[in-house]
Amino acid sequence: MDQYKDIAPRLAGLRESCGWTVAKMAEQLGLPEERVSEYESGTIEIPVGYLLDVSRLCRVDLTTLISGQEPHLKSHALVRRDEGFSVDRRKDYAYKSLGYKFAGREMEPFLITVPAKSGEAMTETSHRGQEFIYVLEGRLELRLGGEPLILEPGDSIYFNSETPHALRGLDSKEATFLDVIL
Repeated sequence: MDQYKDIAPRLAGLRESCGWTVAKMAEQLGLPEERVSEYESGTIEIPVGYLLDVSRLCRVDLTTLISGQEPHLKSHALVRRDEGFSVDRRKDYAYKSLGYKFAGREMEPFLITVPAKSGEAMTETSHRGQEFIYVLEGRLELRLGGEPLILEPGDSIYFNSETPHALRGLDSKEATFLDVIL
């Protein structure tokens, strides 16, 4: 089962606990009502940017929204290799949250692996905030505002996440990178 189908009822419940209608939530987030309804029904994939916006707006931890469990650590949160919390929220990306144990995070660090695919298969997203990417393995194409940028291991980029962006691995290989969203 797709994880976004598990997240959808939490989105609806959170909105209701804030005392908002779908129309009010859509207005708060600057989205069409239909899109908010689709996310809350679990009929379409829910972008991480939307989850971040809702978690910030409703003052709920992103880990709680995604997993239904509260993080508890406040002084530090050590995450060992291969221990990150898998966030299976997109069919084509492998997300691991690296800060999921820490309560009150002010940033969201992820280890992300994207597959190689055609340029036509890239899907743009945008969300509030800022983003930092540091490439670990493979070559990554980041299409930022329609402009293709090629990043190699050791390269990094910091950008406004409201700029439409899409990712893919190059050379018929996946790319792995650290992604920090503020």
